[in-house]
Amino acid sequence: MMKKDFINIHGPEHHFLDGAVFLVAYNNAVGKIDIDKSLDTLEKRTINMPGAMCAYWGVCGAVASVASALSIVHGTQPLSTDEYYKHNMEYTSVVLNKMSKIGGARCCKRNAFLSLSYAVEFVKEKYNVHMECENPQCDFSAKNAQCLNLKCPFYKQQ
Repeated sequence: MMKKDFINIHGPEHHFLDGAVFLVAYNNAVGKIDIDKSLDTLEKRTINMPGAMCAYWGVCGAVASVASALSIVHGTQPLSTDEYYKHNMEYTSVVLNKMSKIGGARCCKRNAFLSLSYAVEFVKEKYNVHMECENPQCDFSAKNAQCLNLKCPFYKQQ
């Protein structure tokens, strides 16, 4: 999907796309969610997420998108007192910590790969949901003037 012409190398379209990818994969793994309703809810939540959140808010849109998808799956609300509320915070804190160790400049592809690959580990550990995740390798380095190259865990030497 990232290779489509309408998906920019960086941009707020990832704020919907990353969570949507997770929702579809989760639904394929467990088949227990209303995927159309879930995607509509995700769209409503992510449409207000501005570009450059990583720099201006200190929260990556990819992480927020996948965390939003997790909250949709579990029906987490602001007043929830169950484990899912806590788990969403745990998920975001772990991924943001991983991103902070890598540093910047921004890269929506790297952050998507990081958010999604950790989400697969997370749902397996927390909920015994098994989703496939191949070892992602980035095909976008040549298009990204800010690519960190070898500092990026997904960098594929061309």
